[in-house]
Amino acid sequence: MALLEVTDLSVRFARKGERAVTAVDGVSFSIDAGEVVGLVGESGCGKSVTSLAIMGLLPKRGVQVSGRAEFDGMNLLELKQETLRDIRGRDVAMIFQDPLSSLNPVVPIGVQVTEVLERHRGMKGEFARKEAAGLLDRVGIPDPRRRLKEYPHQLSGGMRQRALIAMAVACAPRMLIADEPTTALDVTIQAQILELLKELVRDSGTALLMITHDLGVVAGMCETINVLYSGRVVESAPRRVLFSRHRHPYTVGLLGSIPRLDAPRGERLTPITGSVRDVLPWPEGCAFTPRCFNRIDRCVGSPPNLEWTTSQHAYRCVNPVLDREVAAK
Repeated sequence: MALLEVTDLSVRFARKGERAVTAVDGVSFSIDAGEVVGLVGESGCGKSVTSLAIMGLLPKRGVQVSGRAEFDGMNLLELKQETLRDIRGRDVAMIFQDPLSSLNPVVPIGVQVTEVLERHRGMKGEFARKEAAGLLDRVGIPDPRRRLKEYPHQLSGGMRQRALIAMAVACAPRMLIADEPTTALDVTIQAQILELLKELVRDSGTALLMITHDLGVVAGMCETINVLYSGRVVESAPRRVLFSRHRHPYTVGLLGSIPRLDAPRGERLTPITGSVRDVLPWPEGCAFTPRCFNRIDRCVGSPPNLEWTTSQHAYRCVNPVLDREVAAK
């Protein structure tokens, strides 16, 4: 059995007097211990909402969550908040997207890191502070003793992100969710953080769910990649299969928009036309149809199913892109 098995997860936002919005629509995937799985897609495709639903961090009012998210045999979606609080941070931890808004601005970094140690590992006083300094040192923050006394605004973006990672790994969780952990960071810091996450998976056997919009990031991190669009998985495959034999036009568009070092000078990038707001409701056909370069009449009328071509590769498209067409794009 997988460490985390997500089955038919759906999240629906409904406010009185407004049309309900389905942000996540029947998402399924699994993660084994020591495995890195990617959720990829543009902003607004449902990646972060998926992770927040798994962690039980969505508000209760106006939100309907259904499906299953079984962690070590327990359905996280059905647990009481008291039980979830014991699991969060200890067994399942999350690195949030924006460290400046995720960290408390009026509380020193040291207090925020030691709080995790006190809550889940029973450490107190100097023992907790010493362990917190060791965690900051482990994630590459210089002079950790001094940094424990500083506030989030006194740290650089890269240091704040590392502090979040230190809090997430403080209890050596069995599973870690990283939601855009390298957003707005320069390339050098981005590479260091990704290498840090690799070391965590390699050394402690932690399962890692990497959420990002950048296929260039998951190319060197993930073993299995799930591409999301408008709340549904539109393609799923192991890394090598996805990059060499991708079939869904949306995956083709994501790959085509990545700058290449070997591209001729002056060659223009190939953006995906439109925006994530230009969608067709899934019950009426493929949501990607308004932006798709490969659309045909059959794309409208009924939603395409997620078809498994092999035991590992699946895509949701009635007119998939062939190898020669991928090369032409």
